[in-house]
Amino acid sequence: MRILVVDDFEPWRRWVSSTLAKHPQFEIVCEVSNGLEAVERARELRPDLILMDLGLPKLNGIEAARRILKRAPQSKILFLSENRSRDIVKEALRTGAGGYVLKSDAGGELLAAMEAVLRGEPFASASLMDPDSNEPTNGRYRPSLREDSFRD
Repeated sequence: MRILVVDDFEPWRRWVSSTLAKHPQFEIVCEVSNGLEAVERARELRPDLILMDLGLPKLNGIEAARRILKRAPQSKILFLSENRSRDIVKEALRTGAGGYVLKSDAGGELLAAMEAVLRGEPFASASLMDPDSNEPTNGRYRPSLREDSFRD
């Protein structure tokens, strides 16, 4: 599994890379710190999965995802962000990304989210889900990404 890590905060990129390095099925092919570079590297490297933040310099993660999926449609995108805004989460997923994981939940949900997205199943952090929506709230589940299933 070839992975591109996109985040402007170097300690976070290092944590993601070192976490994934413990799993031999994952290969970090590149780390980048801005959206424009993410688009270029995705086009060149054609990774299986792109782990991307929203708040990126030069080109935000949402616009970068749109461009990437036009140029490298075989790549899947999983957003890793701490932004909990319902509107932002929905907009991020409308790009065609496969999932959205809160950075604060990544320790327990990142691997499950990656596996789900790579299988073509949607994934959202359990803590984003509205407890009244009758959706599972355990991160092992891939909750549906209905418009009304996110917390405000």
